[in-house]
Amino acid sequence: MSDHTLYEIDNSGIEPMSNTSSNPTFGEILTQRRQFLKGSLSTAVAAFMGTSLVACGGDDDKKANSPAPSSSSASSAPASSSSAASSSAAPLLGFTAIATSRADAITVPSGYTAVSFVPWGTPLTGTMPAYKPDGSNSGADQEQQVGAHHDGVYFFPMDAKTTGTNSSEGLLVMNHEYIDPALIHTNGQTLGATRPADEVRKEIAAHGVSVIHIRKNGSNWGVVSNSPFNRRITGATPMDIRGPASGNAKLATKYSPNGTSTRGTLNNCGMGATPWHTYLAAEENWAGYFMNKDASQPREHKRYGVGTKNGRYYWEVADSAADEYVRFDASTKGATAMDDYRNEPNTFGWMVEIDPFDPEGRPQKRTALGRFGHEGVIFAPAVEGKPVVCYSGDDSQNEYIYKFVSAEPFYKATAGGWLLNTGVLYVAKFNADGTGEWLPLDITNSAFTAKAAAAGVSFASQADLLINTRTAADLMGATKMDRPEWGAVHPATGEVYFTLTNNTSRTEAQIDAPNPRANNTTGHIIRWREDADKTTFKWDIFLLGGDVGTKTGTDDKAVTLTADNHFASPDGLLIDTRGVAWIQTDMSGSQQASGPFGNNQMLAADPVTKQVKRFFVGPVDAEVTGVTLTPDLKTMFVNIQHPGDRSTPTAFTSNWPDGGSARPRSATVIVTKNDGGLIGS
Repeated sequence: MSDHTLYEIDNSGIEPMSNTSSNPTFGEILTQRRQFLKGSLSTAVAAFMGTSLVACGGDDDKKANSPAPSSSSASSAPASSSSAASSSAAPLLGFTAIATSRADAITVPSGYTAVSFVPWGTPLTGTMPAYKPDGSNSGADQEQQVGAHHDGVYFFPMDAKTTGTNSSEGLLVMNHEYIDPALIHTNGQTLGATRPADEVRKEIAAHGVSVIHIRKNGSNWGVVSNSPFNRRITGATPMDIRGPASGNAKLATKYSPNGTSTRGTLNNCGMGATPWHTYLAAEENWAGYFMNKDASQPREHKRYGVGTKNGRYYWEVADSAADEYVRFDASTKGATAMDDYRNEPNTFGWMVEIDPFDPEGRPQKRTALGRFGHEGVIFAPAVEGKPVVCYSGDDSQNEYIYKFVSAEPFYKATAGGWLLNTGVLYVAKFNADGTGEWLPLDITNSAFTAKAAAAGVSFASQADLLINTRTAADLMGATKMDRPEWGAVHPATGEVYFTLTNNTSRTEAQIDAPNPRANNTTGHIIRWREDADKTTFKWDIFLLGGDVGTKTGTDDKAVTLTADNHFASPDGLLIDTRGVAWIQTDMSGSQQASGPFGNNQMLAADPVTKQVKRFFVGPVDAEVTGVTLTPDLKTMFVNIQHPGDRSTPTAFTSNWPDGGSARPRSATVIVTKNDGGLIGS
């Protein structure tokens, strides 16, 4: 039986707002005032560390060295290494800006070439099953193929843990955020009282992460077939839970009675690259995959938006009694938590560390970084003998920005994922006078315990607090932001930039200085510079999204958007080693279809001069998301997600990248400059 009316499938990829806290906005407390960041932008903080690391990032709760990987052409550092080309006297942005477009194609400036690469379904491991254009690949096939909906991406040179200069061979690691039901099967999903188990298996397999060994041959890039590094991590891959929440009773399930492991990672959006050259996948809108029909949901579910009727794709009604599918129903069924999956959602919402150079290593969920809708994580430059610092946004309307500071110092000879297991998690409060402060989410902190007591809210332990990170942040009075998404740290100034994609739920009464517009449909980018004590900072708004004529700032570097750079809904963000900020957009389909902006795009900005130019426009209905460069800055990888209207298996608004009448597929785009120069120069 097939009854589509039984189902309420939401493929927007946007988490519904679940912050009902009474945290005030600063428009209710203080008059608004913006203050430009003080101090010279030429004042440098510690540069990115040189790379001679040998630690790996698998199950590394102990401080241990591991051998560096070998390669026939080993030689390079991550694209965030300072070993890349330095600035010259020429302008930072030397290309001619391109116009907006609604073409079903990739548009780049004159003098550049863009080609598609490793689309969804590319054979990667095992028997190397070929992609079938009619959607008839099996679940087993998909487990061996590149996943769907490419998102955050990072290029790890093959010698990332030694010299870090190889720009012709490396591991391209990327997230696969979600699926389009109409595309993934020949005739779309089979919906009824139950769902075919192999359809569900395929959908779970299309999520997760791909590790792809790539090599340049002349001017062309290709996948290194049969490489031991090629790997798929899916929504079913066994993973360890590490950090303060590991072993907590609220993580105990039938699969892991002691609460130390789980299966899979889901809805991975942004990412992070650690100073020890591992990959962190962010679990963003994971709550929608689960359901809990209990009369009263625990706060661990309710505050995160776990549904009461069904999961997003109805995996819980697969026509199989296997726990692999039953686990998506988090309703209470057994006598204890060890008899059912009431705690399964609590094992999601974390940052997941993967060592791409250790194909046998189990992914690690790092609970000290907090549990929420992680968009990604960005690391400050690692400084020898100092703690590791990283930032993450909670991508939902009226949620928060977080900072983690490790308890142990960084030393390049021994650094590893264990540094992320202990430390202090903070949440940001942006004051109306252009200052801000980091509020500790620490059960031993007197300010936190006082606020919890006053609110009548309790946490049994720091683990309990981290499992309920959003509730803890509510208590501390953090600033509700307009969907904080990707972040980036300027390599010379240390300034931190965050995209705030949009927030149509903000009312006039809720306007505040860091979120200055009601019904914010076009979003903005905020930035801050931390004070010497690292617990306070100065902030300003770097750019406001909007149509031609939108103005940001009042000083001599104020930016007024023009036809060369107007944009909406900033999302992906990278600041490369020269200091070029690459800004990607994620407008909704309706916003792309009408109005001034055209298809989603990527802009390049000089944070010092505030010059902004449009560099890249994607195909119809696609999101432009995820960007990384080789260390020499001469090859750029850009991810294109969900091209085309995917409402039915036959009616597509896009046939990118295969053309003709083909189903649209998410894919990576390789951008190079025809003269072999630096991207953006």
